Amino acid sequence: MADRVPLDFDPPVRQIRALLLGVDSHDLGAPTPCPDWPVAALLDHLMGLAVAFALTARKRAGGDSAPEPSVGRLSPQWRSRLPVLLADLAIAWKEPSAWTGTARAGGVTMPATAMGTVVMNELVMHGWDLARATGQDFAADPRALEPLVEFLAQSPPGGSPGMFGPRLPFAPGEDLLPQALALAGRDPFWRPPRRQPSAA
Repeated sequence: MADRVPLDFDPPVRQIRALLLGVDSHDLGAPTPCPDWPVAALLDHLMGLAVAFALTARKRAGGDSAPEPSVGRLSPQWRSRLPVLLADLAIAWKEPSAWTGTARAGGVTMPATAMGTVVMNELVMHGWDLARATGQDFAADPRALEPLVEFLAQSPPGGSPGMFGPRLPFAPGEDLLPQALALAGRDPFWRPPRRQPSAA
């Protein structure tokens, strides 16, 4: 059914689920490209957005209720629970009805097609965040990146609080992923700081 809707969330969801296999308990406190969010807070955010945007796709109330990401609130069952929530998110947006009319999430109402692109942006950006924070490889689906770059290019250059940071420059002819990252306010060259060796 994915060919009947504008965007297919299966590829970014599969990638995040694969990345989760490479996250160990020592990674949970590691920094991410999201300021003030260690990996545990990023995982908590992914859980919250998966639930909220699935409700949004199904035109149900509750998409506005995702709280601020928190290390302390991350479910102890995140390893088993988050893959299920992400799969449900992808299923919800396979329905053509998810893309019709308007959609509301996070206190914002917009055309459902635009909201779907916001969801794709969240999955791609936070998938990249997780990969960078945990030292894993990341490659986004070009079919997602083309509409994402077009969408992000229309966002305010100064960023949108809670969504995008201030836009960063990128070289002409740059690949799509670095373009999308820079347009969303992320440094494509971000790396976590080196961990200091433990004292003997």
